Amino acid sequence: MFYDAVKNNHGLAHDPFKALIAPRPIGWISSLSADGNVNLAPYSFFNGMATNPHYVCFGSGGVKDSLANIEATGEFVCNLATWNLREQMNTTSASVDADVDEMKLAGLTPAPSTLVKPPRVADSPAAFECTHFRTVALDGFDGEEHEYSIVIGKVVGIHINEEFITDEGLFDTAKAMPIARGGYHEYSVVTSDTLFSMTRPDLTADSFAE
Repeated sequence: MFYDAVKNNHGLAHDPFKALIAPRPIGWISSLSADGNVNLAPYSFFNGMATNPHYVCFGSGGVKDSLANIEATGEFVCNLATWNLREQMNTTSASVDADVDEMKLAGLTPAPSTLVKPPRVADSPAAFECTHFRTVALDGFDGEEHEYSIVIGKVVGIHINEEFITDEGLFDTAKAMPIARGGYHEYSVVTSDTLFSMTRPDLTADSFAE
């Protein structure tokens, strides 16, 4: 089938766009308001974009608390959402008042960051401390303002629970079991059964594209 993506006339029961771009890693973003209120929210339009320096970005639909906080303070933390924390991650997706601490609401343990003020999720195997690089407003149809903006952060510090570092000095992704968003209400998880390796033709088996 083919359909006009601008008209979005797919004729299906639900828009397939998010199901086609899947799985998508989840950016579990913690931030602080200018008044010091903690906010924690998951974003399924998320990814890492560069190395040396490292950048992450996520798509925010409307001016949500995370975006407002980040633009006010210039800082945030991206925490790794995992299988063991799936229910807590889902709890933090609820729409609540700006003064509600979602970390406390989900029964998570806050931990101090090192280089930025927002706390990280102590229960998570990894967290990226970020400074706000830029917010990019997207165009809608016919030059109208889009609901979504892209928030870009420069990674200035990374926390890793050493329990998830192998003897070879590698982060054990399968042990951490990160979860990802699919379409509709679907999620997936990385496990040792689903993880596989391929070596790029211009690399040796013991080297990595970094």
